[in-house]
Amino acid sequence: MQIESPPTDRGSDKPTGERRGLVIVHTGDGKGKSTAAFGLALRAHGRGKAVKIYQFMKVPSARFGEHRVFAELGVPIEGLGDGFSWKSRDLEHSARLAREGWARAEATLRAGDHFLVVLDEIMYPLRYGWLPLESVLQALRERPPHVHVLLTGRNAPQELLDLADTVTEMRLVKHHFNAGVPAQRGIED
Repeated sequence: MQIESPPTDRGSDKPTGERRGLVIVHTGDGKGKSTAAFGLALRAHGRGKAVKIYQFMKVPSARFGEHRVFAELGVPIEGLGDGFSWKSRDLEHSARLAREGWARAEATLRAGDHFLVVLDEIMYPLRYGWLPLESVLQALRERPPHVHVLLTGRNAPQELLDLADTVTEMRLVKHHFNAGVPAQRGIED
């Protein structure tokens, strides 16, 4: 490891632009996209801001760790899907659930009642063609100016990356699954 001196220069001047709702994307093949989104949701909720979370691939009855803690905190989190496609028995049904879920999420975005709306795992239904990308982009452009939106999932389309204000790409360096260690309670769920 290379030892370095801590920075002492504050860097560039403080931004002077207007504060406004941001479009934030967490993408990439590394672990942590949803986890980071939940952390931001907790931060906003901790500041007294209204937060709504939609999970496009989770079932409405899901009770993973995030569902349990958000229920205790009073942060609405809604599963819109029927699980990941490789577990689906009817992909057309999965597509229909995604479209119905998007209608609810879009209405939430446009209503402007929430400071932060999380669209977790939305890249899957976008990639599968279950949701029209232009409809999502249009809703992001037309949402009230104070609404922040965070979208997660692998392989975010370039058009979304171009529209976003902040994009973080999680890069896979090493994953326990590849060493034969299965998913674990409290880590993956």
